[in-house]
Amino acid sequence: MLKQYLQFKLSQKLSPQQIQLMKLIQLPTQAFEQRLKQELEENPALDTGKENEVKDEFDEFDNSQDEYNDNETIDTGDINVDEYLSDDEIPDYRTHANNYSADDDEKSVPYASGTSFTQHLTNQLNTFRLNDQEYEIAQFLVGSVDESGYIRRSLSDIADDLAFTQNIYTEESEVEKVLGIVHQLDPAGVGARNLQECLSIQLHRKEQHPDVELATKIIDNAFEQFTKKHYKKLMQKFSITEDQLKDAIVEIEHLNPKPGGSYPGNNRMVEHVVPDFAIKIVEGELELTLNGRNAPELHVSRTYNNMLKGYKESKEKSKSQKDAVMFIKQKLDAAKWFIEAVRQRQQTLFVTMSAIMHYQKDYFLSGDERMLRPMILKDIADEIEMDVSTVSRVANSKYVDTPYGTKLIKEFFSESMTNDQGEEVSTREIKKILETVIEEEDKKKPLTDDKLARILKEKGYPIARRTVAKYREQLDIPVARLRKKI
Repeated sequence: MLKQYLQFKLSQKLSPQQIQLMKLIQLPTQAFEQRLKQELEENPALDTGKENEVKDEFDEFDNSQDEYNDNETIDTGDINVDEYLSDDEIPDYRTHANNYSADDDEKSVPYASGTSFTQHLTNQLNTFRLNDQEYEIAQFLVGSVDESGYIRRSLSDIADDLAFTQNIYTEESEVEKVLGIVHQLDPAGVGARNLQECLSIQLHRKEQHPDVELATKIIDNAFEQFTKKHYKKLMQKFSITEDQLKDAIVEIEHLNPKPGGSYPGNNRMVEHVVPDFAIKIVEGELELTLNGRNAPELHVSRTYNNMLKGYKESKEKSKSQKDAVMFIKQKLDAAKWFIEAVRQRQQTLFVTMSAIMHYQKDYFLSGDERMLRPMILKDIADEIEMDVSTVSRVANSKYVDTPYGTKLIKEFFSESMTNDQGEEVSTREIKKILETVIEEEDKKKPLTDDKLARILKEKGYPIARRTVAKYREQLDIPVARLRKKI
């Protein structure tokens, strides 16, 4: 049996404009510029001051307008053309303070050119006498070398790939023989299958003297004991003194564990960080600026402006004119929403970073990480009366240029713990103190995690040994045994 009934419920739905704004907020400066370029290409009604001398900008927009839906029918008789026309030469959001910084000018990043690492290795193969098959195998091995200079695949896999992809049928022994030739290429150590082989290749190519010979024996015959820093066992195994071992370790430390990284022409993509904000200290006070590349000059194109004026002035409006105006209105609405989203993005970025700057004022004035206050996303969200997700979008992928270097904003956030005086302190502060204690330790007798925990407790930070171990790992500091030096 079918029944009809009414049901009332409240639901929250994000408008297309809100979704667009959220997506823009999380973009860093370079990605925002790409998004802006895409919008300019897709929407002919959107224009920049760089492309047209006539600047007919949008004025303040009426946010109370009904949302546009592609499925709705537009009554062209109700279009308020004046709403889209303005004589203002400068958009309102461009006149707000702190929208510019020193890097306001458009800058392009030059691309490096030259011979690639793989080509550099291939060119060297021509100096060896190889038959056709050996040369093909050598080329394949060179092509298998990664950016660090290693071949990470087994010889059996390479032999199988040669058969399937190159139609070259060979034995693993022949591949290993050709690999020996690849090991003779520069930089020394290239083509190694692991760190031990890489260091061994470099030592065998060095001028032989007692220190190098001893270093070679250690790497070839006692690599595991060396990596675990069992120095007493090494001295017993090779019947050597501590000074002899120390000289051999110096030779090993001068080797390159990543030979591929030493090639200057290696054309790898380099990530360029563009700061989204800049903080300066002016007369003892902090000054925040938003990167000027986040404040583009956007306006309606002159062509669309003239088309709207022509429609407004015409007495008889044909069907084709109405169809054209329907299309124009769609594009202008999209342009209006985009410009408003850009304005709100700038405002949100600036307000959020300003709150973070004032919250961490002591740190930004001193540069001492021990002055960082405990701060979580909710602290800033409550202060600026925005959602935690909005603050997260701003902090997650944005950088700020400070007097102490360019920092990722999310690094200023940290959990808190209570010290022995009942004060809330940042975990970043504890990590900095831990790092300092380890730097100043006697490297012949490194401090264990238990001893580190006791030292921190004496300094007023009662934390457990396992917490010390966690912080040490987060700082990429090895255990005491691996920090030992002779």
